Amino acid sequence: MASISIIFLLLFVSFVGGRVKLIVSRQINLGSSLSPTAQPNSWPSPSGRFAFGFYQKGSGFAVGIWLVSLDNKTVVWTANRDDPLVTSSAVLQLSKDGKLLLQTGQGEKKLIANAIGSAFFASMLDSGNFVLYNKNSGVIWQSFDYPTHTIVGGQTLRSRGQLFSSLSETADSTGRYRLKMQDDGNLVLYPANTNDASVDAYWSSDTYRYGSRCPKCELYLNNTGNLHIMNDTDSIWTRNSGAINNDNSTTIYRATLDLDGIFRLYTHVGNDNGKVRVSTVWSALSNACEVKSFCGFNSFCTFDDVQPYCNCLPGSDFIDQNQRSLGCSRNFSEAGCKGGAAVASSYSIIPMENMRWGDHPYFKAQMLVEDDCSLSCLEDCNCGAAIYKDDYCMKHELPLRYVRRDLPSSNREEEQHSYKAFFKVGKRNIESKSDANLIPAKPPTVITTSPKIVTQILLITSGFTVYFFVATAISSFFIFKVRVLRYKRLLENENLGLNEEVTLRLFSYHELKRATNDFKEELGKGSFGAVYKGNLYKGKKLVAVKRLEKLVEEGEKEFLAEMRAIGRTHHRNLVRLLGYSAEDSKRLLVYEYMSNGSLADLLFKSSRRPDWNERVSIALDVARGILYLHEECEAPIIHCDIKPQNILMDDFRTAKISDFGLSKLLMADQTRTFTCIRGTRGYLAPEWYKNTPISVKADVYSYGVVLLEIVCCRRNLEIDVVDPEEIVLSTWVYNCLVARRLDKLVNGLEVDKRTLEIMVNVGLWCIQDEPALRPTMKRVVSMLEGIIDTAVAPCPTASSM
Repeated sequence: MASISIIFLLLFVSFVGGRVKLIVSRQINLGSSLSPTAQPNSWPSPSGRFAFGFYQKGSGFAVGIWLVSLDNKTVVWTANRDDPLVTSSAVLQLSKDGKLLLQTGQGEKKLIANAIGSAFFASMLDSGNFVLYNKNSGVIWQSFDYPTHTIVGGQTLRSRGQLFSSLSETADSTGRYRLKMQDDGNLVLYPANTNDASVDAYWSSDTYRYGSRCPKCELYLNNTGNLHIMNDTDSIWTRNSGAINNDNSTTIYRATLDLDGIFRLYTHVGNDNGKVRVSTVWSALSNACEVKSFCGFNSFCTFDDVQPYCNCLPGSDFIDQNQRSLGCSRNFSEAGCKGGAAVASSYSIIPMENMRWGDHPYFKAQMLVEDDCSLSCLEDCNCGAAIYKDDYCMKHELPLRYVRRDLPSSNREEEQHSYKAFFKVGKRNIESKSDANLIPAKPPTVITTSPKIVTQILLITSGFTVYFFVATAISSFFIFKVRVLRYKRLLENENLGLNEEVTLRLFSYHELKRATNDFKEELGKGSFGAVYKGNLYKGKKLVAVKRLEKLVEEGEKEFLAEMRAIGRTHHRNLVRLLGYSAEDSKRLLVYEYMSNGSLADLLFKSSRRPDWNERVSIALDVARGILYLHEECEAPIIHCDIKPQNILMDDFRTAKISDFGLSKLLMADQTRTFTCIRGTRGYLAPEWYKNTPISVKADVYSYGVVLLEIVCCRRNLEIDVVDPEEIVLSTWVYNCLVARRLDKLVNGLEVDKRTLEIMVNVGLWCIQDEPALRPTMKRVVSMLEGIIDTAVAPCPTASSM
């Protein structure tokens, strides 16, 4: 009996020793390397289920982890997924100093694993986890902590962790959708380039923990194929795989955020032939058109049999026929806004059934008849589309997003509550073929041979020729005389020809030097020079004198811009230009004196912050001033540098816009212009940084930032705050709006809550990244005055934060 026990013990030790040797042989030691085309090109797990190394993608190679099968490679993790693919000459190495490095074909070295300390060895485990260990066999880095688009059995997605879909079948870089395990306990699907706002979510687990956080909540896929949302040890949400075969030796589970934005659970069941059967056992959505941003702006998702596809809304065409998810642009020219009758004659309405989209309307009212809703949109210059449902008409501006068309319902009750949309389109397209038909045909060529007719033609031609030359000579003589006379007047006045353009007083340099006491009291500095306090008419009138101090050429440009732009503008909310001086290279401008300094001093430096009524009044003053520049001047003016420092306060605390030195004057038939970057960072619209035309919407963006600063009496970027979420003003404001805690923005000040909500929404609309989403200044003034309703604003984009 003792001999049998000894034999059994020897066999057990032999087995354990052999097993340990097998595992050690799978260890990846320092100095080991892989090549994309030469062997070895991967490090497999002990059973060969998973492999880590190079895999081919298109014409290049990427580094990742995949499920091994004879059929294909199912990639579950990609390293540095947004880096360019590497060539066949790349090398992946666990270096002698314990770093996992990728050396590209160009000799560049990239770190694959940002481990804490140096690795002593690595392993590709059968769980699908690639791990780096220190010399004490402690884990210092593992791929499970950095998921890309997939989690596998035994892996968790921690609180605030995210999965991002891949870009395409041929590219594993970050795609268009994300799945987030939020710290409020909710698992949510969003389009990638959005914040965590409910308006952007298109699926959730509905496990939101109202009024509390869940920092320990995590998504867990266990080895039997069940998805759980765990809070500590408790499961608060479960989705069963429903798989019959739960044998871990043959079945592998993975949960993936797929290219189409849908989160799915898969099983991989192998057989004796080495082939794998892949099955979908659970899907977050069954309708791909419910995925927001599946189709781009001004396009909608619908189905062709069972396949989803994108189509353009009426009055628009695809931006790129080969990439229909990019959306559509309008294919008709805007007729302008000249009243209801004029608009109705230029547009028509196209109705569509079962349409819906995700944006909030800027107008909602009860209307008993569908035709009233259609007519209301037709006669509204801001309306691009309207939805009629349950006796309510909801009007929207373009562009529209998250649009889909539902399949007709067989349920009569649902049919009665379906959405009906009305789209306003132009009656003549930009590239309309019907316009081409309006071009008159070329008249036939007429050949005459009668001598009498030929003689008449020659006489008439000769007469017209003589008349033309005589008229030209007389006109030239008078033009010459007028120009000579004008030139003599210019020489006499020495006023650069500006008196004809503006009615301003011409000062001498010494007169202004004496008025400012030799430029003694400086009020501030502008973009091209300093501003000094001065006295005119024996001290009876205070003025502000701006002296241009840059190079002569640059000063000349500034001077002419000031003269032409400000000299023709007269408005209660614009600082008035009184005169100028132009002697040799000296250029000075004389403005009315503003006794209460700038809005920046009032908001950020004053010991007495403005009360709520003053803030509302200032916001309206600035808006009306910009509206005058944009729409009520002889020619539209883009100020280009709207900021609190350029808004001055007079004796009665009336806000007035100053410093037109950076303005861009547009011709009467222009609406947009290309120009170099102007203005001040923090107030610049995103289009300044792109090669796109600048329009008046750039000023709207700057005003939106200023409006939020007026509401909160703080700068748009504050570093010295207790809560890091309050650093960027736009982010903080939006979060307070969503949480319905707008009182935090005014720090306990007694305010009108309705007006506060309107001002916040207007400010957020103004700082949208897409210029088309920003309202015009006319609409801004109407919303602030309460004339038209204000819709709930979407989250400000990254560029505005």
